[in-house]
Amino acid sequence: MDGEKRFSHIDEQGNPTMVDVGDKSTTRRTATAGAVVVLDDEIVAHMAKNDIQTKKGPVFQTAITAGIMAVKRTSELIPLCHPLQIENCKVEIAPRGVEVDITCTVSLSGKTGVEMEALTGASIAALTIYDMCKAFSHHIVIKEIRLLKKTGGKNDFKREQ
Repeated sequence: MDGEKRFSHIDEQGNPTMVDVGDKSTTRRTATAGAVVVLDDEIVAHMAKNDIQTKKGPVFQTAITAGIMAVKRTSELIPLCHPLQIENCKVEIAPRGVEVDITCTVSLSGKTGVEMEALTGASIAALTIYDMCKAFSHHIVIKEIRLLKKTGGKNDFKREQ
């Protein structure tokens, strides 16, 4: 079984398990994830100064805050994730026409990566945009939630565009 790929969170008996990171080296680890929210023209018509104002407040500013909060709570949402001491998190939102690009970059110096934190931050930012805009339209689509890149640890990764 040496060298053979297997799921990291399943033990030899097939039971879920947390990965033992005790013997791993502490390295600088960074991950960036993205998501795309597709709005309809009615929602985009309410956009001013690169944000949408609703009765609930500024949509993109609220989504950035929600994404950061989600990053910090990932281990409470995904059962086998380690609780991490996040050192930096940045959520960026860039509207382009009816699409809104979200990126979430997370970093720390630690023994395990931050891919799930970055994916969670991007996902929750997208869901927050949906929640705040659904009064205008339910024709909102969230798509392309994906890891864009990660560094540190055993392997680096960069998604080819």
